[in-house]
Amino acid sequence: MVQEVSATVFDPRAHVAAPAELAGRVVAVTGAGAGLGRAVAFACARHQASVILIGRNVAALEAAHAEIAAAGLPEASIAVLDLEKALAQDYDRLADALLERYGRLDGLLHNAGILGTLTPIEHYDVPTWCRVLHVNLTAAFALTQVLLPALKRSADASVVFTASGVGRHGRAYWGAYAVSKFALEGLSQVLAAELEGISHVRVNTLNPGPARTAMRRQAYPAEDIRSVPPPQALTGSYIALLGPASRGVTGQAFDAQPSAASAAAPASSASSSS
Repeated sequence: MVQEVSATVFDPRAHVAAPAELAGRVVAVTGAGAGLGRAVAFACARHQASVILIGRNVAALEAAHAEIAAAGLPEASIAVLDLEKALAQDYDRLADALLERYGRLDGLLHNAGILGTLTPIEHYDVPTWCRVLHVNLTAAFALTQVLLPALKRSADASVVFTASGVGRHGRAYWGAYAVSKFALEGLSQVLAAELEGISHVRVNTLNPGPARTAMRRQAYPAEDIRSVPPPQALTGSYIALLGPASRGVTGQAFDAQPSAASAAAPASSASSSS
């Protein structure tokens, strides 16, 4: 029997995953076509999970799928879902296909997101605001809701939301992106409280800190991108939270890098909704 870990002592950064840490697990990753999402998806496969690659860019998802196949890792599957335009039937279709193929879901990583613009609230474009909140928050809520039946079929399921430093301490000009990330922290806490004690589903957030991604370049165009770590260097904390190491840990907010680094450069390294 795997012993549950105390949330007061658990640090995903300190965990060293076994080669087959996720063997037998089914893990879905949004934004899996590029950036951090693709890196985590590959890391999950490398640790022997069956990965469901969720995103809107078919070519990018196919490339990620091919990369996993070329490495001789467990077969992945592709689920095309445009978080900005998807309708209820699109979510239902994805959930039905997942249950038909796998029978359950053991891990769900919400990593897809868009930055919007860095603009004062006074001048923020309302349609852009609504778009960012929809992709980053409402779509994550809708996908979680429709996949909860599959997650509840798992003996040890984990939901992880990619967080951001600007979603834990407000920072001027980050607008809708920061607000969406604050809201994800709240969604995670509410869902964790609702599921604790009545299911085997745990829910946490993870702030990856600065990373070498397209979103990072969009937010900090003058930055030397070589000064921040590549996404592949940050996957360990995700594996710890998606796998058995974090069993019993729920409703918590974690960092993938030391807090000083996260505070100095608060942009999330989540990829676009690829």
